[in-house]
Amino acid sequence: MAWTEQDVGSGEEKKVIGDNGYLQEERESPAVKETTSGCISPVENAFDGKDALAYANILRSRNKFVDALSIYESIVEKDGANVEAYIGKGICLQTQNMLRPAFESFSEAIKLDPQNACALTHCGILYKDEGRLVEAAESYEKALKADSGYKPAAECLAIVLTDLGTSLKLAGNTQEGIQKYYEAIKIDQHYAPAYYNLGVVYSEMMQYDMALNFYEKAALERPMYAEAYCNMGVIYKNRGELESAITCYERCLAVSPNFEIAKNNMAIALTDLGTKVKLEGDINQGVAYYKKALYYNWHYADAMYNLGVAYGEMLKFDMAIVFYELAFHFNPHCAEACNNLGVIYKDRDNLDKAVECYQLALSIKPNFSQSLNNLGVVFTVQGKMDAAASMIEKAIVANPTYAEAYNNLGVLYRDAGDITLAIEAYEQCLKIDPDSRNAGQNRLLAMNYINEGSDDKLFEAHRDWGRRFMKLHQQYTSWENPKDPQRPLVIGYVSPDYFTHSVSYFIEVPLIYHDYANYKVVVYSAVVKADAKTNKFRDRVLRKGGIWRDIYGIDEKRVASMVREDKVDILVELTGHTANNKLGMMACKPAPVQVTWIGYPNTTGLPAIDYRISDPLADPPNTKQMHVEELVRLPDCFLCYTPSPEAGPLTQTPALSNGFITFGSFNNLAKVQIR
Repeated sequence: MAWTEQDVGSGEEKKVIGDNGYLQEERESPAVKETTSGCISPVENAFDGKDALAYANILRSRNKFVDALSIYESIVEKDGANVEAYIGKGICLQTQNMLRPAFESFSEAIKLDPQNACALTHCGILYKDEGRLVEAAESYEKALKADSGYKPAAECLAIVLTDLGTSLKLAGNTQEGIQKYYEAIKIDQHYAPAYYNLGVVYSEMMQYDMALNFYEKAALERPMYAEAYCNMGVIYKNRGELESAITCYERCLAVSPNFEIAKNNMAIALTDLGTKVKLEGDINQGVAYYKKALYYNWHYADAMYNLGVAYGEMLKFDMAIVFYELAFHFNPHCAEACNNLGVIYKDRDNLDKAVECYQLALSIKPNFSQSLNNLGVVFTVQGKMDAAASMIEKAIVANPTYAEAYNNLGVLYRDAGDITLAIEAYEQCLKIDPDSRNAGQNRLLAMNYINEGSDDKLFEAHRDWGRRFMKLHQQYTSWENPKDPQRPLVIGYVSPDYFTHSVSYFIEVPLIYHDYANYKVVVYSAVVKADAKTNKFRDRVLRKGGIWRDIYGIDEKRVASMVREDKVDILVELTGHTANNKLGMMACKPAPVQVTWIGYPNTTGLPAIDYRISDPLADPPNTKQMHVEELVRLPDCFLCYTPSPEAGPLTQTPALSNGFITFGSFNNLAKVQIR
């Protein structure tokens, strides 16, 4: 589950006035002059009223409020008209949380001097502390009316107007709240929280340009305003401007390193940026961003999950497993991590573990269409056709637009030998996703099993697919191959089947007996799981001076670039529309001459392929079957079979003893027709 970013500090914004939460009026008092004649005597009677007041102010400035209070009380007893003493008394009472007597003292000062801005301001502070914001605002306004230049009153009024604005907003009176924020700014144009709260409210109203403007003003007035930087980051992140968001979070964390919300938001933005650059092709930078996200939030499951995805794409499956398991550990609801673990175990042929992972994912999300589909795929491999069909059908019910599920249903029908239903399923997939490569090619392959090729239907299906597929790839139109007629031609062979696969029995002799002296041979191996035969092929090609390139997991456009870098003159693909083919690479036309051979019994339909190697028996000169490629017929046979050394010796045919011929086939059931 993704973390949710959030605005912060959108509630009441408070400002502390003075070190102890009150106005320090000593800033307005006359300076106390020290002398060198010794210490001031604490004896009250040693001073006249003026000196006593000055001494009380000094004590108050040194936080000796009890002693100061005693002197102030003595002064007002002797001089009931001493306004400054009443104010000092009120401040001392206020610091000792004796709020009612403090208020009475300030009120007495106001009676004596109705225009006293200091006393009026302190009354406002007491009103605010009681939550009486309207009365507080009125008291501050009276103070400013009495003395328009009295800065403490202006600051306090800005605070209370901002608090009033927030109260009104939370009560549903947003416009009135906004008005109060503007009034606060008018009173004190440097009051950052008013700008900040305007940013919050405009963000809530989705007026993001206005919100950013006010957050920036808040940060300008208060450079250490972490919440403003954080909320700016949220807006930029939601706009997809991830670099700007990260810059804002960095500024926030520079002033408040332990701001947890900002750290979480930074992890989110870095993870999103990692995915962005990974999709743009820089997977290593994507991994770096995911790891950096974990620096800010070490238990952020989404970053771990995306590291699992990235390492899987990089074929570092052990690392992928580690990060999927970590993602699930820190987010036990992450069904996607369980599902992807299942995919890795399935590809490693650990089907029982794969089933366990898919079932765990489904225990978290019972209608998780991907896991339902993937479980159906495993059951198909295990030959549990009824269970497989049930799972894939559930996946389709859970997500009727899940194109790949229809493709897999087609594979299930094909393996069961029902080609008509298979084609219908593939076509349903293509209705949802016309560019589905798997379904498009599976449909063409399946059509070979039920169409004789005597009409144009089969050809047209291949040709139409090829035209559509070519539009998805940009073709090279020129090549930098040397023009020297005396140089050896460079021949490239590309296939995923250089292992114990049927094609390998037909490509072994050409690779071994190729004329390596007069031709440069480059083998592009897309083998998913190398075996002993793969190693034998590689060793023999390298020993004879050829080049072997492993291209499994590499993007087809990148493979096309590799072919151009190798300056291949003739590129031969050996797969056609069968599994793990590289027709996407061929569609880019990386070589000036391109050929298809061995792996597919029909045209590829791809205009980028110039020739198809066949023979007069497979494709007689008078054939009516059409091809987009030009046919090149080898004499006698286009195949050369190399039996497996494990096949054993020949034995006598059973027909000699039975008196009749027994037919057998080890082939795909889809290819077998009983008549």
